[in-house]
Amino acid sequence: MSAKTDELLARIEGLEKELQAELAKQSAGLHFSLEHSRAIFEEEILRRHREMQVRLTKYIMGARPLVVLTAPVIYALIVPLALLDIFVSFYQAVCFPAYGIEKVKRADYLIFDRGHLAYLNALEKLNCAYCSYANGLLAYVHEIAGRTEAYWCPIKHARKAIGAHAKYIGFVPFGDAEAYRKRVEEIDAGH
Repeated sequence: MSAKTDELLARIEGLEKELQAELAKQSAGLHFSLEHSRAIFEEEILRRHREMQVRLTKYIMGARPLVVLTAPVIYALIVPLALLDIFVSFYQAVCFPAYGIEKVKRADYLIFDRGHLAYLNALEKLNCAYCSYANGLLAYVHEIAGRTEAYWCPIKHARKAIGAHAKYIGFVPFGDAEAYRKRVEEIDAGH
């Protein structure tokens, strides 16, 4: 990469760190701490959270009819999501060691902490667990696919790739055959 590209990446990294620090300050005002990856709230905050919980019957009875009718469609996706999880995890377990690609830690992507929030009722907790699984799984799969692409075909596309993974920025430019051959040699030399 060029010096200008390296400079821009360093600035982006600095801004990301600054953003994380600002978000951490905002979270600090919510009066919880993390113990063994579990959020622990102060007793007064917990009491107020419990008071804000909407009872399950009221929650269900207040739901719009279209929400009730479409819920089975949403939850039916659990089957292909679980199959995707199984197949991609198997793929990574078999192929990544063979290629010398560092494995993706599934636990870093599948985070189920919202179920500990006292202001959520049982159905809201189930919904949050479902969303955590679906989005965490897709991020996990995205990272596995990104590492695979970085190994097999680290070439940028001719047009802008929306939602590209983090490794994409380091891919060789589209049409730069010399850079591609050099990258392939580097990958081969690393194994």
